[in-house]
Amino acid sequence: MSNAKSVVYFEEVGKRDISIVGGKGASLGELYQAGIPVPKGFVVTAQTYYGFLEGAKLESHIQSAMDGLDCNDSEALAKASQRVKEAIKGAPLPKTIAQEIVKAYRSLGQGPVAVRSSATAEDLPDASFAGQQSTFLNIVGDDNVVRAVQECWASLFEPRAIFYRWEQGFDHLKVGIAVVVQRMVQSQTSGVLFTVDPISNNPRRITIEAVLGLGEAIVSGAITPDYYVVDKENVDIVERKPALQTRMLVRNPKIALDSEDANVWVDVAQRKQGSQKLTNDQIVALAHMAKRIEKLYDSPQDIEWAQEDGNLYIVQSRPITTLSETPNSFKDILKRTSATVLVRGASASPGIAQGPVKIIRDASVIHLVEKGDILVTEMTTPDFVPAMKKAAAIVTDKGGRTCHAAIVSRELGVPCIVGTETATHVLHQGQKITVDASQGIVYQGYLDLAPKEELAPHRRLKTTTRVYVNLADPELADAVAAKQVDGVGLLRAEFIIRNTIGVHPLHALSQGKGQEWTDKLAVGLEKFCAPFYPRPVVYRTTDFKTNEYRHLEGGKEYEEEEENPMMGYRGCSRYVREQEALRLEVEAILKVYSQYDNLHVMLPFVRTPEELALVKEVLDSQGLRRDGGPKLWMMVEIPSNIILMDQFIDMGLDGISIGSNDLTQLILGIDRDNEKLANLFDERHPAVLWALERAITIARARGITSSICGQAPSFFPDLTEKLVRWGISSVSVSPDMIDQTRDIIAVVEGKLGKLPPQDES
Repeated sequence: MSNAKSVVYFEEVGKRDISIVGGKGASLGELYQAGIPVPKGFVVTAQTYYGFLEGAKLESHIQSAMDGLDCNDSEALAKASQRVKEAIKGAPLPKTIAQEIVKAYRSLGQGPVAVRSSATAEDLPDASFAGQQSTFLNIVGDDNVVRAVQECWASLFEPRAIFYRWEQGFDHLKVGIAVVVQRMVQSQTSGVLFTVDPISNNPRRITIEAVLGLGEAIVSGAITPDYYVVDKENVDIVERKPALQTRMLVRNPKIALDSEDANVWVDVAQRKQGSQKLTNDQIVALAHMAKRIEKLYDSPQDIEWAQEDGNLYIVQSRPITTLSETPNSFKDILKRTSATVLVRGASASPGIAQGPVKIIRDASVIHLVEKGDILVTEMTTPDFVPAMKKAAAIVTDKGGRTCHAAIVSRELGVPCIVGTETATHVLHQGQKITVDASQGIVYQGYLDLAPKEELAPHRRLKTTTRVYVNLADPELADAVAAKQVDGVGLLRAEFIIRNTIGVHPLHALSQGKGQEWTDKLAVGLEKFCAPFYPRPVVYRTTDFKTNEYRHLEGGKEYEEEEENPMMGYRGCSRYVREQEALRLEVEAILKVYSQYDNLHVMLPFVRTPEELALVKEVLDSQGLRRDGGPKLWMMVEIPSNIILMDQFIDMGLDGISIGSNDLTQLILGIDRDNEKLANLFDERHPAVLWALERAITIARARGITSSICGQAPSFFPDLTEKLVRWGISSVSVSPDMIDQTRDIIAVVEGKLGKLPPQDES
C-alpha cells in the first residue's frame, strides 16, 4: 500500500498498517478483508495529518506548547490544550485533501457516517488509549464530514489525551492520528464483548454486554447493560443477566447535520425495559464471530458490535490491555463479613481497598481527590483519569464491565465496582468504607483484613517445567519482565522490523542504509534482553511470508506474488538465497549478544536437515558460531521436523520449540482461519499428539531443550499434563496467561510427583 495516499479504503489496509491508518483503521481493514461483517469505510491516513501539520507550520507551535508542561497542573494543561486545538481547527485544510475526503464519503452513499479517531499508538497490547480522542456519530453532508475529520485531529490534544501520553512516555509529535469514516449502523442493539473474561482471566469464557440503541451509551457507561457469559469451547450460554434500561441513544431524526445534536436520548417502551436485549441465537452467533476474530489475531480481543435489522456487525476489535494478575476471588480475606453492606454492584476490577469516600459529580473538581480516597461518581470519563490514578478504589452508579471506568481501572490496577445505581446517594463525603471489588460489595467502616501475605495477588509457585512468554512489542518488555516468568520463549522479529524499521532489508542495502537497518534491530532486541537478563530470550529470526514482505518499504521490488505464501518462499529457504539480508540480522544479534549473553537464536520453517546444514554454514561464515556464541534453536512446525527429528538434532541444535499452530495445520491439512474447517482444527488430535510426544521425547533423550509456543497448554490442562509427563522443558504463552499456565503446571507436576506446588521464598 502506498503511504502517499490521503485516503485509503478498508480493503487496502490491514493489521500491519498501524503507522499509516492507526490501530482502529488497521484492525477494521484486517477484519474487512477476512470477511468479518464490517460496515464499509475509509481512513484519512496519519501521513495526511502529519502533512497538514507541516504545511500549516503547526509543529513548532505544538512543541512550544508542550515543552516544560507539567500535566499535573490542570490549569496549565487546559491552557496548552486549548491553544493547540484552536490552532489545528483554525488552520485551512488544503483543497486537494478535502476533495479526496468528499469523494470517498460519496462512495459510501453520502448517508450518515461515524467519524472516529485512530491514533497510531492506540489499540496496542500495552496501551488502550481508551476514549482519549473524539468520535462523532451520524455525521451527514460533505462539509460536516470534512469538519469532523479536522475535529478528530484537534482531539489528539484534549487535556486527557495529553495527560495520558505524558504518563505513558509517548512523544506528542510522534503519535499521529488517522481518521476512520465508516457507514453508520443504526443499531437497535449494540455492545461490547471480551473473548477472555477480563475479571477472572478465564480464557474459556466469552463475556458479552448489550444495550438498546447506539453503542456510545455502553462505552460511556451511561447505561448499565445486559450481561451474558458463553462457554467458549462449546458455545453454550452459561449466564444471562438482563438489566433495566429506561432510555436509549438513537439518531436524532430532526437534526441530521449538526454533529453535536446528531444523537438524542429517547424513552424505551416499558415492555422492553427489563427484557433480554439479545436473543439466545444472537448471543451464540456473536460468540462464534468472537472466536473467529480471536483466532485471526491469535490474542484475546475486546470487540465492539452492533445489530441492525437482525444483522450483526463488528465496528472495532482491539487487543485486551487490561487482563490483570489479581485472583478470581477475595472471599476469604475479609475476617468479618457480617458488617453492614452499603451498596452492591458488578465487579469491574477485582481487589480490596479501604478509605474515605470522595464523591465527584463533575470532572471539573477532580483535583479534590487525594491519594487513598475512594472515588465515588455516577460514571467516569477520560477526564477523570488523573483522579482515578490517585484513588484507592472506584465505585460508580452506572456502567457495566466494559465501560470507561471498568477498562481504565483494570489498566491502572485499581479495584472498581460499577453499576451500583445508588452509590452517590447512599454514601456520603468522608465516610470510611471497605470496597470488596472482587465481590462487588461496599461495606461500612474499615473491616479487619487477613494478614498481608494472604492478600498477595498471586501465589508464586515453583515449577520444574519453566514458563516462558511470547513477545513481539519492545514497549511491553519491562512490564512483562517484572512478572514471574522464566524468560522469553518466542521473540518475534516481525513486529520490530515492521513497526520500528519498516524497510525491506534488500531495499535498505540498495539504498546504502544497511547499517541503519541493523542498528534499529539491535536497539529493539536490547529492549528485551536487558530487562529479562539473565533469563533467556529466544529470538526467532525473520519469518515474513512474501505477502508480508511486500508491505515493507521497497518490498514490491523484491517479492513476487504467491498463490500460497504460507507454503511459499519463507523461513530458512530465504537465508541461503539472501545471505546479505541475513547478514544485517546476524550483525544485530552479535552486537546485542556482546552485552547480553542471554540472547538465543531460533530458526523458523526449516524444511530439511540439508537446509539446516546450509544455513548453519552461512551463519558460521557470518560470525554466528555456536561455540562461544548464542545457543541455536529450531522451530518444529513442519511434519518433516518430526519425522527426521534425530537428523535435525545431528546438525547441531541446543533446543527446539514446537509451533503447534503451524504444525497442526500441516499435519491435518487445515487452514485454521477457514471458518468451515475451524471445528476440525485441534492441537489434541491423535495425529498431533503423536507428533508432540515424539518431538519432546527425542529432544529429552538427546539432551536438548524442548519447548512449545502457543496458548494451547493454557486452554487445555489435559494437554499440559501430557506435555509435562513427556518431559517438556518449558511452555511459552502470551503475557496474560503466564500465571494461569504456571498454576496448571504446578498442579500437574504435583499429580506426577515431580515437584509439589510450594510457595516461592
